[in-house]
Amino acid sequence: MPTALDLPMVDPLPEDTQKYFDICQDKLGMIPNVLQAYAFDIAKLNSFTMLYNELMLADSGLSKLEREMIAVAVSAVNRCYYCLTAHGQAVRALSGDPILGEQMVMNWRVADLSPRHHAMLGFAEKMTKASFEITEEDRQALRDAGFSDRDIWDIANVAGFFNMTNRVASATDMRPNPEYHSQSR
Repeated sequence: MPTALDLPMVDPLPEDTQKYFDICQDKLGMIPNVLQAYAFDIAKLNSFTMLYNELMLADSGLSKLEREMIAVAVSAVNRCYYCLTAHGQAVRALSGDPILGEQMVMNWRVADLSPRHHAMLGFAEKMTKASFEITEEDRQALRDAGFSDRDIWDIANVAGFFNMTNRVASATDMRPNPEYHSQSR
């Protein structure tokens, strides 16, 4: 069971969903538990994956690594076990640096990051803790660090998405796939 809730996957899965799960199995060596958790309702699964893929994989001024770093920084504030495990692994894989992945999970401020990344992660953290306190000064600090207004939009959306998913994962006791723990080390 990917969560503490008794919500079995649709059986059989629709053909498109099964293809997507097969691709995950081939590329990742597993079907992420978050996908299995949503598979009790295919419309919800499709909505989740469409938004995730758009925010995390589509064209952006932010690299995939930067988006994963935001996911981990937000998840660290929220102490989301699932996302820290899964996206900490993604940081290790994308950066080729297992130490960076661990630093990001524990405290991104101890990592050897550029001023650009400090600005980005500080903004994501502030948005997570107190989004109502964000002002034009915060957005200008991102511009000064080299981010465009479109990049700021993407930073805010990735941080917002993970604030939502962290809460769902924690509330349902979503468990990361065991494979994440040993990958990219």
